[in-house]
Amino acid sequence: MLNRRTFSGVLGAGYAELLLAAPNRLAGPVVADRVGSTKRVAFITTVLTTRSQAQHITDRFLVGYPRDGRWHQPAVQVVSLYVDQTPAGDLSALRAARHGFTIYPTISAALRCGGDRLAVDGVVIIGEQGDYPRNQKGQVLYPRHEFFQQLLRVFEQDRRAVPVFNGGALSHSWRQAEKMVAAANRLKFPLLAGSSLPVTWRLPPIETPYGAVLTEALMVGSGNAFRALEALQCMVERRKGGETGIKSVQMIEGDAVWEAGKKGRWSKRLLEAALSRSDSHQGVSTLEGRPQDLANNNQLPELVAEPVAYLIERNDGLRTVLLLLDGAIEDVNMAVQLAGGEILSTQFLMPNIPNVTQSARLADKIEQMMITGSLPYPVERAQIAGAILDRCLDSKLAGHLPLQTPEMNICYRVPSQSGLGD
Repeated sequence: MLNRRTFSGVLGAGYAELLLAAPNRLAGPVVADRVGSTKRVAFITTVLTTRSQAQHITDRFLVGYPRDGRWHQPAVQVVSLYVDQTPAGDLSALRAARHGFTIYPTISAALRCGGDRLAVDGVVIIGEQGDYPRNQKGQVLYPRHEFFQQLLRVFEQDRRAVPVFNGGALSHSWRQAEKMVAAANRLKFPLLAGSSLPVTWRLPPIETPYGAVLTEALMVGSGNAFRALEALQCMVERRKGGETGIKSVQMIEGDAVWEAGKKGRWSKRLLEAALSRSDSHQGVSTLEGRPQDLANNNQLPELVAEPVAYLIERNDGLRTVLLLLDGAIEDVNMAVQLAGGEILSTQFLMPNIPNVTQSARLADKIEQMMITGSLPYPVERAQIAGAILDRCLDSKLAGHLPLQTPEMNICYRVPSQSGLGD
């Protein structure tokens, strides 16, 4: 039984051990709902340490995860692992010993499980942490594209391809991401990518009505720009006509962000609506517990030392904006305006560390793809979000000038059940 003493001891050992211990220490029976035949999956990671993205996802498949009020044991078996770096705190040997999979020295060996032919039914690539160099844009050069190229060689040599999930952005480079999507299309295997933010819970639980006409959309958040751009994308891609591609982008910083708002380049009304969903307002709210109207009380310039705006114009004329306001809020919120003036707003819920329960939602999407061979949503969602970020950094290097982006003529449609309720 999980009493106070055992809970404290397990928690002291770290979230990873708590997650592994939980199914056996909960009071009462644990009901699993595992169904279907088991798929053999290889994990390819940069690092596997406590609270790394690889740990969050890998452990979901090793010990299960909560789904629909039950403890779900995936019909997916981790059979092999390749880990690129093993810093202090590496968990790979511990996980392998406890769960009976093998760590291989190369990606090809992991995919072939030490044999001479592809021996898995799916592959998960997670390269979001580790000690890697940066380029002149400040992007960390995680080797996701390089991992993918090694995977492709095995697929081509063995004349067989299986579903692949790539955690986070496909690559730091829009050109590399484009080649990855093209390769998946050429070899005809499902390729899914992205973070947990588009599939997490929303407060309130709304999404853009399928086929709605949108006039503007604004995301406001802090921290990781790719995740916020991907969440923005999952809302606007549902508009009438689907995604039509990106006409131009511009990244601005500092006081230019506030000046852009005064000039109407982003909507104060949408900012008000998005911030109304935040439950992490800083400033006076943290001192007195009173909710603050940050959009209208002139606190934002005082709270946000380094504001950043990503200004994105779509080929169909839709104007979308991401405001990163670190120091003002600590969550991610969005507002969209429909034709006719109605505004919808919501928060993309990120449960606190160490729970990070949104990773269970992502694990469920990965499992669906591994079992069915069908994509729950198009890989172009992550492709276009990553491309926007890459080209916005080009805008920054060019003196924050707007850039035309014909290379982002990425058009796609999502199924009507592409987010909530699927």
